[in-house]
Amino acid sequence: MKRAFDLLLALLALLVLALPLLLVALAVRLSSPGPVLYWSNRVGKNNRIFSMPKFRSMQIGTPAVATHLLANPDSYLTPIGSFLRKSSLDELPQLWSILKGDMGFVGPRPALFNQHDLVALRTAQGVHTLVPGLTGWAQIHGRDELPIPAKVELDAYYLQHQSFWLDLQILAKTFFKVVRRDGITH
Repeated sequence: MKRAFDLLLALLALLVLALPLLLVALAVRLSSPGPVLYWSNRVGKNNRIFSMPKFRSMQIGTPAVATHLLANPDSYLTPIGSFLRKSSLDELPQLWSILKGDMGFVGPRPALFNQHDLVALRTAQGVHTLVPGLTGWAQIHGRDELPIPAKVELDAYYLQHQSFWLDLQILAKTFFKVVRRDGITH
């Protein structure tokens, strides 16, 4: 049922967001040199690596590490990068990953391929057996400012309590967090 819900919601979102997706793509293309999309290698279900698209918010040549590990993250942002991240518009291309089945709407956020500490803790807790999500329990409880062990605890909670009702609550809370721009540091 979860996969059917993800497919239906992703198709509906693509229909509703077709024009905004086109406008954001155009803005990215016109505001800085380089491709519109950034394909990030991420860790998916059962620790399988997949490529996840995002609208490019960082300059070409930015190191492929978590943003908080950059010495001065703001210096790597494109002219519209901060806006894209704070509005979460950079995440919209992940609808493609949902359609492909690499992601769902709700689950733990997919780790970067080189976040070995996060992957190891999630694997120890069994969280690696979940399909990663566009949003998740950890995102509505702190997002960027959470330390890795706290994220994993929240991901483990989701693993133990997952349900369609919980997913709907997470989606609703995510909507309000995105509108208020809560928990976004860059």
